[in-house]
Amino acid sequence: MKLSRRDVLSASAGLLSLTACPSVFALSESKRKFTVDLRWGSIGVKANQNEAIELAAKHGFESVAAAPHDLAKLSDAESEALVNDLKAKGLVWGSSGLPVDFRKDEAKFKSDLAALPALAAALRRAGVDRMGTWISPCHDELTYVANFKQHADRLRECAKILKDHGLRLGLEYVGTSTLRNSKRFPFLHTMRETAELHSAIGVDNMGFVLDSWHWYTAGETADDIRSLNPQQIVGCDLNDAPTGLAVDEQIDNRRELPAATGVIDVKSFLQALIDVGYDGPVRAEPFNQDLNKLDNDAACAATSKAIHQAIAQVG
Repeated sequence: MKLSRRDVLSASAGLLSLTACPSVFALSESKRKFTVDLRWGSIGVKANQNEAIELAAKHGFESVAAAPHDLAKLSDAESEALVNDLKAKGLVWGSSGLPVDFRKDEAKFKSDLAALPALAAALRRAGVDRMGTWISPCHDELTYVANFKQHADRLRECAKILKDHGLRLGLEYVGTSTLRNSKRFPFLHTMRETAELHSAIGVDNMGFVLDSWHWYTAGETADDIRSLNPQQIVGCDLNDAPTGLAVDEQIDNRRELPAATGVIDVKSFLQALIDVGYDGPVRAEPFNQDLNKLDNDAACAATSKAIHQAIAQVG
């Protein structure tokens, strides 16, 4: 995807025209409950929480990701003021990332875990109730069974803390086969395997972070999504894939903005989310170098336009 200045201007003008003509989205907009979300780090935008809220409001987003460390620095009065600003701009919270590195050594995990209660409390003080993380689909040293046990044990500790603070935890499986086969021991990479991990964790605030990219690379269908209830879906990423590659040739960090190429059936993906009544954030995570090179406003404008246009296909 090559984004020129003309593309950026087109994105800004296109978003204005779309928001000025609500009939363009009338059917799909009337049915959906999910929000068009800005998770700024995923599109190469560098900003703090306050700046991200400004960008989200400026570029037609409906929700914004929560940065736990930024929120934890605020006093009660400052947190209240930030939330009031969020609401005044017509925005709601999307989701936060899990600020715990559970994939490496025990010392790092325990250190991050010790800091989690305070961060979770700051999120709930601000009204955030969703958190997500991703599961690496491979490991150089741990077999599937050993890796599964480590994930269950460590994520259980995280989930218990989050439950105490009213937060749900979503797990994102990674379906990309080229990444899964890049290390000695492949690991879970499908919705069904992730559900098995939920069961092993055994805490009832667990759910999924769905991603159209991983849904596509895992060979899943819209009916797989429809098998879930909305409470099981904590977050959602919407991406497209490059043309000219078979599904098992796709590279995980080389993606496209939603509906940019048509390789991934984002229409069916979004329709399934509407069908189950999903009411959380939908954001882009394209890992796209051209997008990452843009300034903050340009990247946000292009991303917002892409998500809105993808939604317009539904209905």
